[in-house]
Amino acid sequence: MHYLLTGGYGCIGSWIVRNLIDQGHQVSIYDLAAHTGRMALVMSREEIDTIGFFEGDIADGAAFTRAVGDLGATHIIHLAGLQVPVCRANPVKGAMVNVIGTLNVFEAAKANPGQIHRIVYASSAAVYGREEDYETGPISNDAPLKPLTHYGVYKQCNEGCARVYHVENGISSIGLRPWTVYGPGRDFGLTSDPTKAVKAAVLGRPFVIKFGGRNNMQYVDDTAKIFIRCAEAPYDGAGVYSIRGEIVTVDDIVAAIERAVPQSTGLITHTDNAIPIAPDLDDRPLLDDIGRIPHTPLPEGIAHTAEVFRRHHLAGTLDVSDLT
Repeated sequence: MHYLLTGGYGCIGSWIVRNLIDQGHQVSIYDLAAHTGRMALVMSREEIDTIGFFEGDIADGAAFTRAVGDLGATHIIHLAGLQVPVCRANPVKGAMVNVIGTLNVFEAAKANPGQIHRIVYASSAAVYGREEDYETGPISNDAPLKPLTHYGVYKQCNEGCARVYHVENGISSIGLRPWTVYGPGRDFGLTSDPTKAVKAAVLGRPFVIKFGGRNNMQYVDDTAKIFIRCAEAPYDGAGVYSIRGEIVTVDDIVAAIERAVPQSTGLITHTDNAIPIAPDLDDRPLLDDIGRIPHTPLPEGIAHTAEVFRRHHLAGTLDVSDLT
């Protein structure tokens, strides 16, 4: 199989690529530029050099369609997108990348009939509202969507468009709704703070996580494997699924960091500003339709993240620009 990733040089993308290469698949990335710094945390230079690169803007539909045809891609994993702060500052730019870019992915599949077996795209838990907007207990996939950001609204739009492409064009897709993805390579966006806190702890620096309350923590390698599982599993439709990791408080996150890096005790703190997205999401539909998926307990994921950062710090290859 030939996988084409958009946004493949990001955190989740880097781990997806690592897993795909381990499985022997051909992998290409469509992006504005080849930034391999995150990949270097979890892959060797020889592995990175096996990745194909097609330079282009996801907002340029004609260019992306050409790339899909020229590369002969069989599966598309669509991760390219601008996160909440950028969408808030420039909603039009956010829509061009997050909405038009996603439409371009589906249009490319439509223009290459029979070639693309599956599209898997990143939606977001940001399609949900605040925790107090829902009844107690895991929130179902079909609960009312109440996004409070442009970013969340764009993702809701993409989910609806995916359904239309299946109804009208028979294009099968799966959208996944991650919450806080953490682990090596997560260095941008509000919910990157727990990962930055681990890095700061390894370096012996103080760090303030800029939110509090409850959180849905998902280890990045688990998330990557779920994307791949959704690309490979027998499926016909336009499903959208929430991902459930560990439902914990930020105090629990800090405690896990201190256990993994005992010398950091007292260095990591947090504010009490809750992120306005309900964390307790039901992943049973994902399990029912896709099958068994990986789950890494928070202490294990934090410890592994600290180990990767520690190894690169000792080697002098740890980028700390995200902490400044």
